[in-house]
Amino acid sequence: MSEFSCILFDLDGTIVDSAPGITATLAYTFEAMGLPVPSADELIAYVGPPLLDSFRDLAGFTPEQSHAALTIYRPQYLEVGVFNASIYPGIPGLLKRIHRSGIPLSLATSKPETPATLILEHYGLLEYFDVVTGASDDEVRSAKADVVEEALKRLAALDVDLSRPIMVGDRHHDVLGAAAHDVPTIFVRWGYGAPAEEEGSIGVVNDTAELGRRLLG
Repeated sequence: MSEFSCILFDLDGTIVDSAPGITATLAYTFEAMGLPVPSADELIAYVGPPLLDSFRDLAGFTPEQSHAALTIYRPQYLEVGVFNASIYPGIPGLLKRIHRSGIPLSLATSKPETPATLILEHYGLLEYFDVVTGASDDEVRSAKADVVEEALKRLAALDVDLSRPIMVGDRHHDVLGAAAHDVPTIFVRWGYGAPAEEEGSIGVVNDTAELGRRLLG
């Protein structure tokens, strides 16, 4: 029996390796703005956190520049980059097992809901989720704490037991955002996070088999 009453999953770096499509679209965005394109290693740091935050914190953009960049990025990503990705090994089977176990499952991603839903649908994973929660398409809701709050609200509307929730993610944004609502996090090591980002999680896992044992007992 699982010790958890519901599960929240991050998307980028946890379910899907979406970095190729994201970084290619970021490179396109910088070029379109007439700016130098960051290195591949620098672009990887953009994957996972809310994009507006990354433009501010990593590129040093003003709010106006960040929104201009997002206006370039979004249509290009939806048209070209969204499916330039791959599902991590073992994830489909694990999500299927969680679904069959009856434990309610929600996506909780800082990616906007439209591309997040497209990805889950494209890879045949949408059916395993009771709730799909992401950033709002206008990015007004993008902070991980806000996404987690919305996911919990949607689960509560389905009369889901919220007494023992768990978050699964690969970045410190997942750990901190979930902790803001007293939700512990299991940190996955196959994503984009650095070792220091594991701090604050209740445990770390190296592969989906280990994650399955933690989630399902």
